[in-house]
Amino acid sequence: MKNIFSPPSIEDFTRLLKAWRFWILAAFVGALISTALYYIAPPPYRARATVNVDFNLEEAFPQDTDRQHFYYLERESRKLEEIAWSDEVIQIVAKNHNISVEELRSGKLTLSQPAEAGWHFYADDANNQKAIELASVWAMAFTESASAQIGAQDGLNSFIKLDVTQVENLTAKRNVSLSTYLITGVLISMMFSAFLVLFYAKQPELKKTANIKTKKATKKK
Repeated sequence: MKNIFSPPSIEDFTRLLKAWRFWILAAFVGALISTALYYIAPPPYRARATVNVDFNLEEAFPQDTDRQHFYYLERESRKLEEIAWSDEVIQIVAKNHNISVEELRSGKLTLSQPAEAGWHFYADDANNQKAIELASVWAMAFTESASAQIGAQDGLNSFIKLDVTQVENLTAKRNVSLSTYLITGVLISMMFSAFLVLFYAKQPELKKTANIKTKKATKKK
């Protein structure tokens, strides 16, 4: 433990440089392992549908301050987000897909919205076609439910407009790319190899030095 917590020295840096072959080998092995893992247990597919949300700030509050605009956007965005995750909308997505509402809310569906402009509805699944269907149905269900509440009492502001922009001919890609697997595998393997070079490989040298000192002390006696 003393070696682990000891401050770095020029010897440690030199030892790392001398082990460049070991670093390259470790990086190659890490890349092979991460690639194999990617194809043996691939990450799920992810599809994205998009709904454009226009709050029409200029028409809703033509003479308001920026602060009032901010509270208006925050309030209406929160209402829209609650609609997106409401029981009514999520149950529509779960219907005919043999998926529970709890499963959809626990990570299979992801909502990304910038307040105004494109709201992205993501769906993850091991089957690419199923991921596409989930994302598309979710975006459509959200739009229909939110549109029904525009202008209603205690509902959404009447100036809000929703337009479905991407729900057809969607594509699904792996939610984690192969390059991410490769980079992660290489970095982990190189960190592990650095640990071996600095701490494990250093122990034989310490033992050798101790043996030499012991022999010298014996000869003096």
